Amino acid sequence: MNAFEWDFVEQNQSNVISGRKMAIINSFGGIRHYLDWDRMESEEGKYTFNPTHSGGSYYDLMYTSLKKDNIDVLACIKNVPSWFLKTYPKEQQGADNTPLPFGYDKSNPESYLAQAKMGFQFAARYGSNKNIEPALVTVNTAPRWMGDDLNSVKIGLNLIKYVECNNEPDKWWAGKKAQQTAEEYAANLSAFYDGHKGKLGKNVGVKAADPNMNVVMGGLGDAKPEFVEKMISWCKKNRGLKPDGTVNLCFDVINYHLYANDAFVNNGKATKGVAPELSEIGAMADKFIEMRNKNAKDIPVWVTETGYDVGKTPQSAIPILSKSSLITQADWNLRTSLLYARHGISRCMFYMLDDAGGINNPVQYSSSGFVNENGTKRPSADYMLQTKKILGDYFYFKTLSNEPLVDLYKLKKKEIYVLTVPDQKGRKVKYQLNLGSAKHAIIHTLQAGKENMLNKKVNIKNGKLQIEVTETPIFVEKI
Repeated sequence: MNAFEWDFVEQNQSNVISGRKMAIINSFGGIRHYLDWDRMESEEGKYTFNPTHSGGSYYDLMYTSLKKDNIDVLACIKNVPSWFLKTYPKEQQGADNTPLPFGYDKSNPESYLAQAKMGFQFAARYGSNKNIEPALVTVNTAPRWMGDDLNSVKIGLNLIKYVECNNEPDKWWAGKKAQQTAEEYAANLSAFYDGHKGKLGKNVGVKAADPNMNVVMGGLGDAKPEFVEKMISWCKKNRGLKPDGTVNLCFDVINYHLYANDAFVNNGKATKGVAPELSEIGAMADKFIEMRNKNAKDIPVWVTETGYDVGKTPQSAIPILSKSSLITQADWNLRTSLLYARHGISRCMFYMLDDAGGINNPVQYSSSGFVNENGTKRPSADYMLQTKKILGDYFYFKTLSNEPLVDLYKLKKKEIYVLTVPDQKGRKVKYQLNLGSAKHAIIHTLQAGKENMLNKKVNIKNGKLQIEVTETPIFVEKI
């Protein structure tokens, strides 16, 4: 789930974790934290984390709380700070500018030195490596006001495993001041990753601070595997090969964004959301996996933005028969997760926890939230929590049927089958599920507004279970 720092704390109390909000956060398996660079370095070279001098956030507190609840964090460090923008002419100043000073060469890793130094400080604090030369780690210890909580140097807190270098670096809609080519972004990443193989200094790059922290490439706004292929080619030319003959890449995770809508059958113009299985997202996942297998076979592929609106937008989940848009959103979000598991995507993250404009806003992505304006959960959050409880530790094993979809998930010797009609018409299908020698099974049914699925134990005759399958996934556990 994509979220901001205020989604974890009490209102107007950034140093107090909210139990009510954390109960909602626990519906999900991980968080992509939208983290503005300015928060941590509001003055050049003066780093603050707990509290931050911009925004007053307590990241030590927040990340510790998430780790305690076994929720992985991807820190997506994005945008450039205000002091950085002063190098640009007024008419070219924007928070999403490419992270290099005005006039610098976008193809030179050294141009991204400031961002890469910040990456080092973040990884030194929140990574797992405690053996860092203390003189390389710094914070701004000055108070903001009398009696303020003071920042102090901390090393190797072991709270963050994943850090993402910017968001949508290919942002074609923002103009040249913000858009990078694949080669330019690879140069940027090389600095951020390990100080361009250590050439930029001891205190530069995430890996220089913590070799164990995973650097995730910025999620691509335009889902094109060729962009990543060009990045890999740049790495081969400018970073060379490892001793094992593989390319010395400057990222540990491939990452892109894609939303399921009717644009692919409507001349590129979306008018409404489409059920995940009927959209292009499965075929695109296959293209990314194929590209990965060809060029970087051990690198996982993630999708860190996807989802559906519930208002009337070009990305809306449509009402289906008696199902409201809210219920369809819940169905389609969960089915998106299941689809990506089926296609080999390692992680899927949704945009986003709260609405970004409200249910009456006609702009796409404005009502994609899993939480209502009053802080209560939508069915999408209910379905995710209930599925996490039932399926959380299981792994996708194989698909037994495509109509309806029948996926087998396994955890050691235990098995759960997930059955779904991959449509958006309200169809129901009778299916005979072969459960082998099992004498009993539990049918788990999703429920909106509840903490748990409805569970029904049934007897199995001759290993066969007759079951009605709908467009809402149903879970059958062998016992």
